[in-house]
Amino acid sequence: MGGSFEDIALSVVTAVVGHDEINKLLINKLVNRGRSRPHPWSTLNDYISWRGLSDRSFNARLLPAKPYPAAEALGTRRPPIADVAKLFDASPGGQRVCIKSTMLFPAFAQYLTDGFIRTKVANDPPFGDGIEDRRRTTSNHEIDMSPLYGRTLAQTDALRLKSNLPAQKGRLKIQKIGGEDWSPALYTAAGALKPEFAALDQPLGVDRMPPAARAQLFAAGGDRVNATPQVAMMNTLWLREHNRLAAMLEGGHPGWDDDRVFETARNIVIWMFIKIVVEEYINHINTSVFRFRGNPEVAWEADWNRPNWMTAEFSLLYRWHSLVPQKVRWGGLDLDGGNLLFNNTLLTDAGLADAFVVFSENPATQLGLGNSATFLGDSEVKAVKQARSNNIATYNDYREAMDMDRAESFDELVGKSNDPVEKTRRTALVVELKRLYGSVDNVEFYVGLFAEPSEKNGPLPELLLGMVAMDAFSQALTNPLLSRHVMGDADNRRLAFTDAGIAAVTGTRKLADVVARNTHTLNGRFVGMTRRDWERD
Repeated sequence: MGGSFEDIALSVVTAVVGHDEINKLLINKLVNRGRSRPHPWSTLNDYISWRGLSDRSFNARLLPAKPYPAAEALGTRRPPIADVAKLFDASPGGQRVCIKSTMLFPAFAQYLTDGFIRTKVANDPPFGDGIEDRRRTTSNHEIDMSPLYGRTLAQTDALRLKSNLPAQKGRLKIQKIGGEDWSPALYTAAGALKPEFAALDQPLGVDRMPPAARAQLFAAGGDRVNATPQVAMMNTLWLREHNRLAAMLEGGHPGWDDDRVFETARNIVIWMFIKIVVEEYINHINTSVFRFRGNPEVAWEADWNRPNWMTAEFSLLYRWHSLVPQKVRWGGLDLDGGNLLFNNTLLTDAGLADAFVVFSENPATQLGLGNSATFLGDSEVKAVKQARSNNIATYNDYREAMDMDRAESFDELVGKSNDPVEKTRRTALVVELKRLYGSVDNVEFYVGLFAEPSEKNGPLPELLLGMVAMDAFSQALTNPLLSRHVMGDADNRRLAFTDAGIAAVTGTRKLADVVARNTHTLNGRFVGMTRRDWERD
């Protein structure tokens, strides 16, 4: 997706043909690189069945299952999981820094994907049923802002204020801390779940927390919102934006009831979020000078415009643990990333504006093997286990499925580098991969994704970039709110969003715009996913 010559040529073509036409051409090219939905297989069975084609509590599959015994008969090898997981551990010399991304990039990615990549894991009783089945999902399979609004009607109702009083219509519940609006507390000071939030999914990991520590956790639609301050800050931002929009709608439509104000504000938030997904987030991972636009017309007549169904592969390829640094600079201190887990007090003490600035000032680390922080080591073990329990095919199988050349050797897989230190690292990686797998055709999907080097001018490797682009466009632009029958009909567009709501979305270009209007202390400070010192190579 871009070298200097290609970028110049693309700029010329764009000027002649028009941005919207090139936007449509490139998006279709990216999405059509792999097979579009509906997928014939799911994680229910290793064969095709009606339930597998219809039961969305299981993940779909891009490729059919490749069970280990069958693979073993063909001469493949699967090394011990502990040895594979060690491939992800950062070296004693420390993590490699990403030259393009700030920590806001993985923070946004986590919040985005937590809404629809929902592998079935659970807390132990009494907080959950303790049943884990990594073939299954609790996802609605849509970009529907479920971390904010919940997955079910009961969860949404629990989070709503549900009042027809003036200045309260359509609002989500809040609490005030330090003069700012935050999600309400999920637990009492003694650590007991508040009855009004009984319908919510309790935060994953809460069963390992002492009762007193639970008091800082927020009531939210997603069970991963409280995992780190950077995810909680994303949810807080959209909570405030929803309530800001609700106030705007109530003022413009005093005859509307609470439900209509709420539902219209939610419509606007979902559209606004999807716009940022395309125009800031996807453009950040994009390696070209061309800037994609979130124009839903691209999908209206596309063959790939099908109902969303998240795949087992997608739930694995988005485990970007190595982007997260071991240390975070916050308030003049170097904090260990492990100390950020379930620590909303850091967020509320700093305030929302300062938190966004902090994660925009801290660089992300580089995506790839040999670069994960120590506190995420167990996450890599679980990812390898999940891939194997779902009988995921090999890395080279997916390169072929994405119309890419198969890697012919381990050297080709890890790529070349002229930097002496990096060259030494990759040489050692080749030796270890060869020891573990014997042949490059035996390399597992999850390992191969992160063994590849990052693309020039982008934070992601080639196969990962191709699969993310394919799924991101085909899942974001097919949202029902963006359909021809809503967005493409002027009257229905006004019914769904109102003129004021349409203006709010069209006037929003990036996440920083939303932060600026929902905080009072940003004062022009930098908020962004791309480092200010990054320069195109």
